[in-house]
Amino acid sequence: MRIAVVALGKIGLPLAVQFATKGHDVVGVDVDPRVVGLVNAGSEPFPGEHDLARLLAENVAAGRLRATTEYKDAVPGSDAVVLVVPLFVDERTAEPDFGWMDAATASLAECLTPGTLVAYETTLPVGTTRTRWKPMLENGSGLVEGRDFHLVFSPERVLTGRVFADLRKYPKLVGGLTAEGAARATAFYEAVLDFDPRPDLARGNGVWDLGSAEAAEMAKLAETTYRDVNIGLANQFARFAGAHGIDVMQVVEASNSQPYSHIHTPGIAVGGHCIPVYPRLYLWNDPDATVVRAARRANAEMPDHAVDLLEAAHGDLAGQRVAVLGAAYRGGVKETAFSGVFPTVEALAGRGAEPVVHDPLYTDDELERLGLTPYALGTPVDAAVVQADHAGYRALTPADLPGVRTLVDGRRVTDPALWAGVTRRVIGAP
Repeated sequence: MRIAVVALGKIGLPLAVQFATKGHDVVGVDVDPRVVGLVNAGSEPFPGEHDLARLLAENVAAGRLRATTEYKDAVPGSDAVVLVVPLFVDERTAEPDFGWMDAATASLAECLTPGTLVAYETTLPVGTTRTRWKPMLENGSGLVEGRDFHLVFSPERVLTGRVFADLRKYPKLVGGLTAEGAARATAFYEAVLDFDPRPDLARGNGVWDLGSAEAAEMAKLAETTYRDVNIGLANQFARFAGAHGIDVMQVVEASNSQPYSHIHTPGIAVGGHCIPVYPRLYLWNDPDATVVRAARRANAEMPDHAVDLLEAAHGDLAGQRVAVLGAAYRGGVKETAFSGVFPTVEALAGRGAEPVVHDPLYTDDELERLGLTPYALGTPVDAAVVQADHAGYRALTPADLPGVRTLVDGRRVTDPALWAGVTRRVIGAP
């Protein structure tokens, strides 16, 4: 098949490489000439994705994958077009910002040719595929969906850093606007993906047709919103436990020993492109979802709670130099989307502290471009807050933070045996 992939980001590029690895002719479209140039040179534009560098170089060298900035160079004559363009959520209004996706859809429509399967993989509010993308594609192309081309929604279900493994591990969900479109999508994804055996699934691993685009849209929102709600509940348990001399993780371990309990891990923040964002997309459809709204609020309050713990243990934070350890939203991943570092720094500054930030994945210049003040281990500080669970932080000792009197570990990564003589607090512990 000839396949076009629109947007060569941390999900789109591995997808394009996966399709090419299966022997198909893949052209990637991206608005960034730098990304296009690196891809055409067989060089990964971003680090950290397992196996991407090797597979990208192999497929570019074999002539199965190339990139372009021009839709007209990639879309016409394609058997399938897969869009993985980002959808943003306005921080102030919590409403989806379709700007980039609208622009990509308009450009795609101008070049769309009959016989093409169009699949959106970016997570969307329920109904978007049918009520927004279908009319835009039809109006821009002059073609009729269901007759001249087919439109489906098929959410990505992968985490950066392990995309190729996740593509094999989880069923590929599809939902069409017509039965024929869904059948086309099923055949397409069966031809571009491989699936690990999953005897734990009654339906078996593979491509799952959910019967409608709306069901597929909701499935992605539901699985991610579940995680946010579960973490919100865990954080509520943690705050209560910590205030009553109970270690919440003992409670979680005990509860989860029974097969109907699946309590998640509490912590200082919920970050990334998915968990803090998709519940807002769900709430846009269902504003009366009080449970979802309360969990989102509970999780958003955790950085401030961590700073409350620090202030209670340390005393007045005014004029105190506090190291925030970890700019990334997740350990080992160089990404700051909705990272807890930003509200943590804001909460510290609001109490008169001088927040400084360390992250082994970022240079000082990169931290400064994020609006953060860099910190180097070995430099004196008064207190510290662990925000990201980077593996290297497990071996931290007070010697790495000279002068530190108080530590709040928001991720339970530090070894208490190494912190004798320092007041150490952990979220959800006495």
